[in-house]
Amino acid sequence: MQKIILFLAGILLLSCQTGSQSSITPQSTIKIEEGDSKEVIIEKAAHVVPTKNQLDALRNEFIAFIHFGPNTFTRKEWGDGMEDPAVFDLKTLDTDQWCQTMKAAGMKMVILTVKHHDGFVLWQSRYTDHGIMSSGFLDGKGDILKDLSESCKKYGLKLGVYLSPADLYQIEHPDGLYGNLSEYTRRTIPREVPDRPFENKTTFEFEVDDYNEYFLNQLFEILTEYGEIHEVWFDGAHPKTKGGQTYNYLAWKELIRTLAPKAVIFGREDIRWCGNESGATRSTEWNVITYPEDPHTTTHFVDMTDADLGSREKLYEAKYLHYQQAETNTSIREGWFYRDDTHQKVRSADDVFDIYERSVGGNSTFLLNIPPNREGTFSPRDVEVLEEVGKRIRETYEVNLLQDAKGPKQALDGDPDTYLLLSKNKREIVVTLPAPATINRLMLQEAIATHSERVEQHAVDAWIDNQWKEIATATNIGYKRILRFPEVTTNKLRLRVLASRLDPAISHISAHYYRTRPPQLAFTRDKEGMVSIAPLQTEFNWNPHGENAAGNLNTGYEIFYTLDGSEPTQNSQRYENPVKVENNILKAVSFNNDVQGPVYSEAFGIVKKDWVLLGVNSQRSDRTAALHAFDANRRTYWQSQEGAMPHFIAIDLGKEYELKAMVYTPQTFHGDGMMTKGNVQVSADGKNWKTVETFEFGNLINDPTPRTYQFANPVTTRYIRVQATGIAGDGKSVAIAELDFL
Repeated sequence: MQKIILFLAGILLLSCQTGSQSSITPQSTIKIEEGDSKEVIIEKAAHVVPTKNQLDALRNEFIAFIHFGPNTFTRKEWGDGMEDPAVFDLKTLDTDQWCQTMKAAGMKMVILTVKHHDGFVLWQSRYTDHGIMSSGFLDGKGDILKDLSESCKKYGLKLGVYLSPADLYQIEHPDGLYGNLSEYTRRTIPREVPDRPFENKTTFEFEVDDYNEYFLNQLFEILTEYGEIHEVWFDGAHPKTKGGQTYNYLAWKELIRTLAPKAVIFGREDIRWCGNESGATRSTEWNVITYPEDPHTTTHFVDMTDADLGSREKLYEAKYLHYQQAETNTSIREGWFYRDDTHQKVRSADDVFDIYERSVGGNSTFLLNIPPNREGTFSPRDVEVLEEVGKRIRETYEVNLLQDAKGPKQALDGDPDTYLLLSKNKREIVVTLPAPATINRLMLQEAIATHSERVEQHAVDAWIDNQWKEIATATNIGYKRILRFPEVTTNKLRLRVLASRLDPAISHISAHYYRTRPPQLAFTRDKEGMVSIAPLQTEFNWNPHGENAAGNLNTGYEIFYTLDGSEPTQNSQRYENPVKVENNILKAVSFNNDVQGPVYSEAFGIVKKDWVLLGVNSQRSDRTAALHAFDANRRTYWQSQEGAMPHFIAIDLGKEYELKAMVYTPQTFHGDGMMTKGNVQVSADGKNWKTVETFEFGNLINDPTPRTYQFANPVTTRYIRVQATGIAGDGKSVAIAELDFL
C-alpha cells in the first residue's frame, strides 16, 4: 500500500510541476509527431520506460553466453556447415559444473547457442538430422539443451537460447531449405512428425517459405519442451546468403511472444547490441534511443554502433523514441569457441571485474561468453577467474556503507519501487553517515520503470575538512551507475544533478568499498637495459577493449625490488622509476595495506643496445623480420620461411662477453615454429663457426614459456649463432620472440 501511495504521489507532483507533460503516458515507444517542438520531444523522452520483461532483464545484470558445437572440436570460430556431425566428439558433459561456476560468479542467466551459423543443433530436433542426434555423444541420444535446462533449475539460473538465423548447412546442402526459392504459402506451426507428438497443443498459421517454416518449427521445439525461456538471441551475422532468402521476423516474434511470454528478444526491439564484441563501453549509454520507423513493426536488423545513440541532439532527429537496453557482450577467451588451454588466452579477474563495473554500472547488461572445452566442462583457468570475480562482486556490493545513514528514505531503503522526485529548485540529495567511512564506489539508480532516464549530468561531493569536495562526475544514470574514484573517508555525501530531462526520480544510493589487491607484476626491459615494473596486463589479442583495468582496480599499492637474489620485502628498495638491470636477477613484489602480492622474478642477460644482425637464413616477411628476435619486445618475433633444417640467426653482441646461458622465448601468437632442438655456435671473426653447445627443449606447444639453457662451460665470444635443428610438430620454419644471453 505504501508503494502505491508513493507512486501516486510522485505522479501527482510530476503533473503539478511540468504542466503539459501530464498528458503523456509512460510507455516503451513514443512516436514523434510532425511539428513537435524540442521541449515536447524532451518531455516524451522523459516518459519512455522499459517493459516489465526489459526491466527484469536489466535486473539480471550479469549473464553468461555458451558457445559450444563442432567448432569446439575443429578449433574454428565459424564452421562451414558441411562438417560431419561425428566431429562433435563429446565423451562427457557436466552442465552442473557450468551452472555452479556461473552461480559463483554472480550470474543470473545463461544463453546457450543451440544452433550457430553452421546449422548444427544441440537438442533432439524433429526437423533435421544435422546435429547432436547424428554424433557419437550418448549414441546420438544426447541433448545439451535439456541437460542445461535441468541444471539451471537446480542452481536457480534463468535460461535463454541463441538460435542463429543464418544456417550454412541449410545453404550448402543440396536439399537445404535456405534460399531454395520456395513459395510463401499458408503453413501450420508446428508441423506434425510421426511418433514425436508435442505436449503443447498450441498451433499457429503463418504465410511463410520453407526456411522460415523450418526456423519456426525449431523455435516451437525449444520454447515448449525445455522449460521457461527468458531470452531469445538473434544476431545479424550473414556468413553467406543464397536465393534472396529473407526472414519473417514478425512471425517469429508472434510465436515467441505467445510461447515465451517472459522472454526478451535480442537484436530486435527489446535488447540491442552494444556495438562491439570486446567489452568496450560508452561513457554515456542511453537506453532511450531513436528509431527512424516503428521498432515493433520493422523487419530488418538495426545495427546500433554509433558512439551517441540518445543525446538531445539525436532525440530531435527521431521519428520514434524507444526503450532498448544494451548488452555488453564479449568472451572470457580469445574467440567465442574453446580452442586450447595454452595459446588461447583467458581474461584476468581484473579485466572481467572491470568490464562488470563499467557495463552493469554503465546502464547495460554484461553478457560474458564462457566456452566449454572438449571434455564438456569449463576449463580450470576460466573457473578460477569467474570464482574470483564473484567473490569481488559480493565483497564489494553486498556491503552497503550507507545502511544506517540519514537521508531520504526513498533512496536509501533498497527498494527499487520507491524513489525521491527531485524538483527543479533543489536537485540534490545529502546523506549523513553515523560515523566516517572509507569508500571508493558509489551506486546510483533512477526509477526508470515509472520515470524513465532523466539525469543527463551529475556530480558527487564528500564532506572533507569541513567543506564539500567533488569526488566524481558522470553523465547519465539510468538503471544503474557505478562511480569509481580514489578512496575517501567521510561522514557526509552529496549528489548533485547538474542537468536533466524534467524532474529526475532517484530510487537508490549506496556507497561501497572495493578492496584493491596487490597486483601481479611484470617486467619490461628496453634495449638500453632499463626495466619498468608495472601490474601485469594480459596481452588479450582477441578484440582488446582498450580499457586499463589495472588503473581502475589496482590503486594504492607500492612496489619493492631486489637485485641481489634476495626476497623483496617492504624494507627493500622502493620502485619509483625504471631500473638499470644487466646480468642480474630482478625480484619484485607489490604491497597494498600490508597485504603482499606474488613475488615476480626474472634473470636478465646482457643489454642489447649494441647488438647487430650478422646474418639469417631467411625471414617470412618484414613483419616477422630477424631483428625482432632481439628487439627487447616479446610481442614481436622472427619467423623463417619454410625449408630444410637447420635455420639460423647470427648476432654481433658488440663486444666480448663470458656467456653462461641462453634464454629462448617462443612466440605465442600461433603454435608454429617452436624450437625444440638446436646448436649454439661461436666465431672469432663472425664468419667461421664452431658448435660449442647442443640444446633441447620439451613440451613447448603446451607450455610456450621462456626456456633457459645453461651452458656446460662458460663461453667467451662476441659473435654467436643459434641453429634450429628441430621444430615442434615436425614444423618447417622456426620462430623466436626473443633471444637473451646470460
